[in-house]
Amino acid sequence: MNEWERLSRKAEYIKKQYPKGTRIQLKRMEGERDMPAGLKGTVAVVDDIGQVHMNWDNGRTLPLNTEVDSFMVLSRPEKKRDDPSR
Repeated sequence: MNEWERLSRKAEYIKKQYPKGTRIQLKRMEGERDMPAGLKGTVAVVDDIGQVHMNWDNGRTLPLNTEVDSFMVLSRPEKKRDDPSR
């Protein structure tokens, strides 16, 4: 498996773990002092390289890097019966 395939598979896994609408609470964001522990936000989208783009409750939109940032899931959106992707 080449590097592109590895990253693509990883991104697909992350997309399944953090679907749009997932609520997250930050524990620590690497290199961002203005993003305090306890800050909450909502997943907007996971991009093709696996960054979790967020709409933070403080108005910021910094993405999470699942390899270096620390966070926990508070809730996930409800699965819809007619949504085969979940």
